[in-house]
Amino acid sequence: MNPNSDNLYQYDEEFRNTMATVDEKGKRVWVYPKKPAGHFHNARIVVTIVLLTIFFAGPFIKIGGQPFLLLNLFERRFVVLGQAFWPQDFFLLALTLITFFVFVILFTVVFGRIWCGWACPQTLFMEMVFRKIEYLIEGDANEQRKLNQAPWTGDKIFKKGLKQFIFILISVIISHTAMAYLIGIEEVKTIVTQSPGEHMAGFLGIVAFTAIFYGVFAWFREQACIAVCPYGRLQGVLLGKDSIVVAYDWVRGEPRGKMKKDQVDTTKGDCIDCKLCVHVCPTGIDIRNGTQLECVNCTACIDACDDVMVKVGKPKGLIRYASYNSIKEGIQKLIRPRVLGYIVVLLALVTFLSFMIATRSDIETTILKVPGTLFQRGEDGTISNLYNVEFVNKTFEDITLEVKVDSPPEAILSKVGEQAIVVPAGEMLKSVYFIKIPADKIDEARQVIMIGVYKDGKRIEKVKVKFIGPVKSINP
Repeated sequence: MNPNSDNLYQYDEEFRNTMATVDEKGKRVWVYPKKPAGHFHNARIVVTIVLLTIFFAGPFIKIGGQPFLLLNLFERRFVVLGQAFWPQDFFLLALTLITFFVFVILFTVVFGRIWCGWACPQTLFMEMVFRKIEYLIEGDANEQRKLNQAPWTGDKIFKKGLKQFIFILISVIISHTAMAYLIGIEEVKTIVTQSPGEHMAGFLGIVAFTAIFYGVFAWFREQACIAVCPYGRLQGVLLGKDSIVVAYDWVRGEPRGKMKKDQVDTTKGDCIDCKLCVHVCPTGIDIRNGTQLECVNCTACIDACDDVMVKVGKPKGLIRYASYNSIKEGIQKLIRPRVLGYIVVLLALVTFLSFMIATRSDIETTILKVPGTLFQRGEDGTISNLYNVEFVNKTFEDITLEVKVDSPPEAILSKVGEQAIVVPAGEMLKSVYFIKIPADKIDEARQVIMIGVYKDGKRIEKVKVKFIGPVKSINP
């Protein structure tokens, strides 16, 4: 271990004023990352296989006869783990998103951008699918660079054409899968098996998705993480000196310098300045300059550095998952006041969300007095009010309901039209009701009526409505 301190950690501050993928004229610099290999990369391959299997199998998975996940923005219909959510559940959706964001904040504060390197769809498809195909067809970084600079020969046309064809084919598959999460797998099958003219909107949607995915993975690439993704921008706010990130151990590595064969130089650190950590980086940065916006924590630099350390007879971990303070002070602090605060907020949100979902009714009933009406006097000595009633069925089955007055007992509820109340699956049913109360039982101009909504004899919802009656005169 080289006993260096912060003041010996010398690096080129110019990196803060430039981007690895943009030159001094503002033009894009194409990144040719060296093919990664190592323990972490093998682990990422396993994780990628699991996550992509779930992604592509998701539209075919059914829970209780319903999709595993459906986000139908067009029909405002959402299914999560077989449970249906409708526009009336917007509060639950908003609460879920808030809970998710707090979780992301907590996870980032503790573990940095581990999501970006291990689970982000952009990274998984780019580095573990499209980049692999590129390596297979065009070779490693130097071979790709030479091929791009070479004249257009038959071999170059074949390799470039084959690569782009496969890229388009995979983009088509991804777009169909993504569309299945939006409109359902059955709708996608219908679009695919019938003429485009019969489902022009769906067909154009798939074409648009294909073009976007192909453009991102074939051309835009790492720029999606650097210039578009807001999560990378947030790390400057969320990360702290105790956050675990892919970090270079400057205490052990500095001052860096070339190693001479059969010579031990105790004045130098373990970093031999081979720059392999830069060559394998998919965003072209030098991790030795510290945590940077472009770093997606893909661990390629860790594997490259570990391989070099083994070859030069030094311990692994010169680049590793660590925090700034753990490198500087040798102590890793996971639980901190800031982390505890986020944990408390997250637990409160999860508890409240769980309670709201558990107590959510399958039927949502809205009872409103018909606008512009007061009360009516009946020949039978009753006072009646007219109400519009809306039933929203949040399930995937037709539901037969019964509506009764729970209190006061003298109130009478009667439906206009057919008496049977059958709410179609996933739809809304509107009805009109009268509530009548004997005039001599009305003590005030406004009183509360409690309406019960029953399914199979069991009350599933209780609704409070206002009943308007005549103002009684006060005799002296």
